[in-house]
Amino acid sequence: MTRRRPVRVAVLSCAIGLMAAGPLWAQVPDWPSERPPRPLPAREVKFPPYQFRTLPNGLQVIAVAHHEQPAVSLRLILRAGGSQDPGDKPGVAMLAAALLDQGTTTRSAEQIASTIDSIGGAIGTGAGSDLTFIQAVVMKDSLGLALDLVSDLATNPAFAPEEIDRQKQQMLSGLKVSYEDPDYIAGVVFDRLVYGYHPYGRPDSGTPQSIASITRDDLVTFHKTWFGANNAILAIVGDVQPEEAFAGAERAFGKWGRAERAEQKNVEPPPATRRVVVVDRPGAVQTEIRAGNIALPRKHPDFLALDLALKILGGEGGNRLHRVLRSERGLTYGASADVHALKEAGDLMADTDTRSETTGEVLRLIVDEMWRLQRQKVSLRELSDAQAYLTGSFPLTIETPSAIALQILNAVFYGLDLAELETFRERVNAVTPDDIQRVAQRYLRPDRLSIVLVGDASVFAKHLPGAGFDQFDRIGPGELDLGSADLKRAVSPARREPVAFRMPVPAAAHSTRHADRTADVQSVQELVSEAVRAKGGLEKLRSVKTVKAVSTFLVDALSGRVELPTTTFIRYPDAFRVDAVTPSGPVSQLFVDGSYWVKDDRGAREAPAPIATEMRGSIQRDAITLLLALVENAPALTRTSLTIDGRDMPAIRVSRPGATPVTVIFDPASALIARQRYTLESPSGPVAAEEVFSDYRDVDGLKVAFRAVIQRAGAPRVERVVRSFEYNVRLDPALFVRPS
Repeated sequence: MTRRRPVRVAVLSCAIGLMAAGPLWAQVPDWPSERPPRPLPAREVKFPPYQFRTLPNGLQVIAVAHHEQPAVSLRLILRAGGSQDPGDKPGVAMLAAALLDQGTTTRSAEQIASTIDSIGGAIGTGAGSDLTFIQAVVMKDSLGLALDLVSDLATNPAFAPEEIDRQKQQMLSGLKVSYEDPDYIAGVVFDRLVYGYHPYGRPDSGTPQSIASITRDDLVTFHKTWFGANNAILAIVGDVQPEEAFAGAERAFGKWGRAERAEQKNVEPPPATRRVVVVDRPGAVQTEIRAGNIALPRKHPDFLALDLALKILGGEGGNRLHRVLRSERGLTYGASADVHALKEAGDLMADTDTRSETTGEVLRLIVDEMWRLQRQKVSLRELSDAQAYLTGSFPLTIETPSAIALQILNAVFYGLDLAELETFRERVNAVTPDDIQRVAQRYLRPDRLSIVLVGDASVFAKHLPGAGFDQFDRIGPGELDLGSADLKRAVSPARREPVAFRMPVPAAAHSTRHADRTADVQSVQELVSEAVRAKGGLEKLRSVKTVKAVSTFLVDALSGRVELPTTTFIRYPDAFRVDAVTPSGPVSQLFVDGSYWVKDDRGAREAPAPIATEMRGSIQRDAITLLLALVENAPALTRTSLTIDGRDMPAIRVSRPGATPVTVIFDPASALIARQRYTLESPSGPVAAEEVFSDYRDVDGLKVAFRAVIQRAGAPRVERVVRSFEYNVRLDPALFVRPS
C-alpha cells in the first residue's frame, strides 16, 4: 500500500468574539492514492420491540421498551408545519413552535425551565415543513411529570404578547444574518424554483415582512386548527413497560380535544423546467451553486434506490462529485448531492461552492456527472460502498431512546410500514446497478435543472455561455423577492434592505456625505462608542477578567472536513491558551507575558516565528482587547465605508505600534463587528485574510459571536462554532505555567 504523506494545515487566527486562538497545526492525510480497505462485516442489529395504540380521542401512541438506560424519551409531533402557514404569512408555524415552551396558561417560561431542570431533564420545541414537535428526555422516575409538561405545552400555550414580540425580534435578527449568508439565499431560491407556489417553495422561517405582520390571532388560529389529539403522534421510548406508557399517555392526554384540521388544497409543484437564476453579490470571492429538480415524496417505493443513487453521485460512501471537483481538479473544498423527500413531494439537489472565476466550469462538471449516472451503470464496488455506509450507519440511528423515537415517528408520520425498519439492511442490499440506472433515468433531469448561482456575476456570468448556460436571470443586490414570479422587485437605491434591517440615518448625514464614501458625518469616536455599547458597554468590557470557551473548528482539508474540538482560556490582559484535539494528538498554544510556546506530545517549546506572529496578531484582534484599545490607547484610526454584498458598511482601519494593521467592519444595523480584514506575511509574500462573524448571542449582557468563518488566499476555509461560553470564571493558574 502506498504510504500517505501528512500535510500541515494551518487553522487561521481565531480572535473571534471574545476569544483569541493562534493557528492550530494538524496532521491531515492527503486523499488516498489507493482505495480504502473494505468495511468490516456489519454487526447484528435487533430493533427493540414496540406496541402501537390509538386513544379514544384519536391520539396515536407508540411505546418502545428499551432498558439499556434508566431514561425515557418523549416526542410528540403534530401534522402541521410550514406548509400549513397562511399563504401570505410564512413563518407562523415556526413562531408558534418557538413560543410553546415560553409560557402556558398554567406555567410561565421560567417555571417550565425550572421544572425540567429540577428533574435533570431536557425539553425542546421546533417546526419543519411538514410538522411541529415537542420532545423531552427525563429519567424513568420523572416520566409522569414529563408527560404532564409536554401535554401542557401542546394544549395550553399562552402566546403572551411580550413573548411574541421577543421571539419575533429574534427571528428578524436571525433572518438578517441569513440574508447575508449566500448558502441560505441559494437554498431558499432553489426551493422557490423547484416547488413554485406550492407551500414547500416558501421559507419556513418566513420573511422580514411576513414575520413583522404575524399577530397573536394568527398564532391562536394556527394552534386551534392544527393542534389536537386527532392530528398528533406520541412516541414514548425507553426504560418503561408498554402498558405503563399507554396509561401515562391516557392520563396526560386523554382529555385533549380534536383539531379542526382545515381542508388544504395545495397547488402542484411545477414540472421540472430548466432555469438558471444568478443572485448577484458584488465583491463575493466565491459562488454558491445549487442544481437539481423535483423528485418524489418520502413514501414512494423508489425512495431507497434513489437515495443510494444520490449517495453515489454526491453522498457518504460514494461521492463522485467530490472526487471530480475536489480530488482531481481542486475546484472546491467539498461537494455533495442528496434527496430531500417530504410528505407531499421532494427534490434532489447537488450543491457546492467554488471560486468566482471557476463557476461555469464547476456547474458544467456537475451536470456532466448527472448525465453519466443516467447513461452508465454504476460498478458493483461503488454500489456496495454506498450500501455499506447506509447499513453500517443504521445501528447509530437506533442507539438511544431519542433516536429510536425519531425513527418510529418518521415511519408513522410518512405512512411507512414499521416492519420495514427491521428489514432495512436487507432492503438496502437488495438494490442492484440496474435499479440505480432506472431511478437515475426516471428522476434525474440534467436537461431540466433548476440552477441557482449566488456570487459576483461580474466575474462569472461571462463564462456561463461557454459552459452551456447562455440564458439566465440576474437578480441584483436588493432585488430578491421570493413572492414574485420572476423573483425580482423594483427597489430604489435608498431601499435596498428591508426596513426592519436598516438603521436610521441622522438628518445631518444626508447633506454631508461625500460621493467617494470615505468620510461620514459620524466621527470615528462615535462609531467606536456605538460598537462598544453594542458589545455590552465600556464598563462591561472592562469587567471581563477571564474567559473559557468550548468550540469546534471545521477545516475543509484535502481529505475532507476535519473537526478540531478546542477549549480557549483567557486571563486578560496577558495570558491566552488554546487546547485543541487534532488528528495528530492534543496540542496547546500559549501566550503569557510576552512569551509564546507550543505544547504537544513532544513537550513544550518556543513557538516557531510564523506561529508566534500569527498568535500575536490573533490576540491583538480579540474583540475585547481591540475595542478597549480603540477607546483607551488612541491608536491611529481611519474612517471609511465599504460596499459588501450590496450593503454600505462602516469601517475603520486600525494601526497600532507593534501590531498588524486591521480593517474592522461593522454591521450598520447592530453596530457589532461583522468582519475583520488584514494581511499576513508568508514566505511567498503578503496574504489577504478575512474573518466573518455571525450568530451573536447575549451572554450575561455581553454580545458574543458564536459563529465565524476564516478565509485567506491559498488556505482551507475554516469555520468556528462556539459550543459554550463563560466569562469571569476561575481559571487554574497552572494553565498558564510553562512546564519545565
